[in-house]
Amino acid sequence: MTDEIDVKIQNGKEFIKNRITELRLKNGISEYQMSFDLGQSKSYIQSISSGKAMPSMSGFLNICDYFGITPEEFFDTSIQEPNLLNTIINTIKTLSETDLNLILDIAERLKNS
Repeated sequence: MTDEIDVKIQNGKEFIKNRITELRLKNGISEYQMSFDLGQSKSYIQSISSGKAMPSMSGFLNICDYFGITPEEFFDTSIQEPNLLNTIINTIKTLSETDLNLILDIAERLKNS
């Protein structure tokens, strides 16, 4: 049982470090710049990316905020562009029912292409 838990913890740490690296690279941000922007030491993100450290819960939430995503979006790798998706959702919230139906039709057509 303990071995199973250790494997799950290790997999979780691996996912977190890889996801931070993926989001950082997608946004064209260096480890140093991200560490600086978060108000941390210059090696903060590098130590997470290398697996030497993990962010605290507060640090994790700050990282999510830095990327403009929720913790749920951080763990949902099916969302390719979380920032763009959030922008689209916020824009769509202001549209009329007619416009929403048009967008739904377009989205379904694109999904089936």
